[in-house]
Amino acid sequence: MSYEHITFETQEGVATVTLNRPDKLNAWTRTMEREVRDAMEKAERDSSVRIIVLTGAGRGFCAGADMDLLSGIGDGSEKREPRAVYGTRPYNVAVLPDYQTQYSYFPSISKPILGAINGPAAGLGMVISLYCDMRFASRDAVFMTAFAKRGLIAEHGISWMLPRLIGPSAALDLLLSSRKVTAEEALRLGLVNQVYDADALMPAVQAYAADLAHNVSPRSMAVMKRQVYNAQFQSLSEAVAVGNEEMLKSFESEDFKEGVVHFLEKRAPNFTGN
Repeated sequence: MSYEHITFETQEGVATVTLNRPDKLNAWTRTMEREVRDAMEKAERDSSVRIIVLTGAGRGFCAGADMDLLSGIGDGSEKREPRAVYGTRPYNVAVLPDYQTQYSYFPSISKPILGAINGPAAGLGMVISLYCDMRFASRDAVFMTAFAKRGLIAEHGISWMLPRLIGPSAALDLLLSSRKVTAEEALRLGLVNQVYDADALMPAVQAYAADLAHNVSPRSMAVMKRQVYNAQFQSLSEAVAVGNEEMLKSFESEDFKEGVVHFLEKRAPNFTGN
């Protein structure tokens, strides 16, 4: 698939997906939606890819839904297509239903998705950033829910994701006021993991991604990501039981054996993901 609104490249185990409408602050379109999903699934299938980075071209991450699309919905010229609960892909019985909707599929991707938030992330753009497993922000980044100022509501699962990241009270503040949140405040709230100067953001994120790609078991990362997201719907005892079962499976894996051997031999690991 050739891409119109994104770019996709891989290098040394890291796939970088870039929203590529810089003249529109990477405003989200239906084309972009299809292309991002295709790129994520392509990275998932590629055994050489271990980490995915999502970022935006130019000075913005994503300014939200394209205003032409919103205007069309408002005046009736753009019909909203009904979507099934599980989105447009075939339902996968191995994945929780919650992680198979239109935008909530990021947790179903077994590889870590790192958001490099290089500029404004508003409305749907903020939602997309929250579905990344971790977020690293430029000091130029600004977060804004925007929905209330458009006569809309908390869309696409942000009412579930945001309180889990920053708590119900802070989430309501950001949703109701639609105020701008700087990168520094986002860090204090726990909305992002780290903040960097603009020119240091991508080198820092790529360095972190490379460290994970080269020095960490891809099997371990996939299992732990699944554990963390599935635990949102489990009791503590259920999470303990799953952990115990997965630990026994880990003992039988090639990556566990390599993890012990490379430590004893004091050399770089050569994990296969098996």
